[in-house]
Amino acid sequence: MFDINEIMKRAQKASEQAAETMKETFEKSEELADKAMAPSHEKDGQVSASEVEELINANTQRQVEILGQIFGADAMNQMAVNEEMLKKMVDDKVAESMASDAETLMGQLFGEDMGIIAAALETLGMEDEEDGEDEDDEEILFGTGLEEKLYVILEETMSRIASLPEPEALPYGKEDAGWGQFGILLSGIISTLNDHRMDGMDVEAHLPVMEQQVVSVVRRSWGIDGRSGLLDKIRYLSQEGYILKYRLYLEADSPEELMDENMDWEEQESVRRAFRFVRRYKTQYTPGFLAGWDIGRAAMLTRWGSYLGWITENEAKGILWDLSQKVVGELHSWREFAQSYLFGGMMWKLLCGDSYAARYIGYLADAITNLLVGDFDEGGGQWRSCPWPAQRKIGFV
Repeated sequence: MFDINEIMKRAQKASEQAAETMKETFEKSEELADKAMAPSHEKDGQVSASEVEELINANTQRQVEILGQIFGADAMNQMAVNEEMLKKMVDDKVAESMASDAETLMGQLFGEDMGIIAAALETLGMEDEEDGEDEDDEEILFGTGLEEKLYVILEETMSRIASLPEPEALPYGKEDAGWGQFGILLSGIISTLNDHRMDGMDVEAHLPVMEQQVVSVVRRSWGIDGRSGLLDKIRYLSQEGYILKYRLYLEADSPEELMDENMDWEEQESVRRAFRFVRRYKTQYTPGFLAGWDIGRAAMLTRWGSYLGWITENEAKGILWDLSQKVVGELHSWREFAQSYLFGGMMWKLLCGDSYAARYIGYLADAITNLLVGDFDEGGGQWRSCPWPAQRKIGFV
């Protein structure tokens, strides 16, 4: 067993010794400097500037040697690494500040659609040319041809997900403990993309670096700064979200009905793309089908909010319970939930004008496949271990 008190005493003693040695060294340095700058009885003139610089350099080297004796080579190397990390952090903060204006502009253009799953992008390196892209690649421009290709990719992916095996839905009693895990697993797609834990409410261990990463994602990508904003966003996703957006597009006779006079050309094109998307699938999917896309994101925000302490764990459990009831009322299986997420994700990408939407759908499909048929020993199969709750016609038992 480690004696923490003894360790602290040793650390304090070493610190005091180091401080005393440094004090003596600095006193000697000042003495040498005074001698160097004072008139010499052995020389006729002042000590030259080069000699003073040589003395200072020699003293600095001596201080480094003393530090090396105190802390050892490994500690000195770690100090150098820490210095480099600090410099990088400063540089990153400067870059982030420079980019903030651009993020603000994008938020104004797309509103809640800027709620991009940034953690997923950071984890997977979607912005780092994983597929061999570079800055010289020609930009893929949106057009009806590209839209048709994206429709085919979406339909093929949804069909492939529908063919995956899944345990039969089971009835859950009102007090069934399975509801708790089910609510957590509603965040499964984003959690998988981020390699988050799914064995409890916390998404990660409570380490400062992880907490900072999560709060950065929530603030930059969702525009949420605390409890009030978090609850407002969860409320929006659970009560309006893309279910309402899809319904508005479904009821419109033309894209112009969905535009206002302040929209620029790009925003108008965004509306037209989404209108064509809804027209294509209006006979296949009702607005309620978008529940998986809305509830999946709301569940992730709930867990992030609990992890950051913006809401209590009990509050998070209550929110996940409500979200669970909503999604079970609209969808009937994890596969259907996954298809809803893919469908909503594609509509979002069309609204955003992201011509690389196919890659995004691919990442989602990989996460879904891992949740349904992945190996337990390799961190997969979470949905398979928690069957979808079967709907009940009359209350709970």
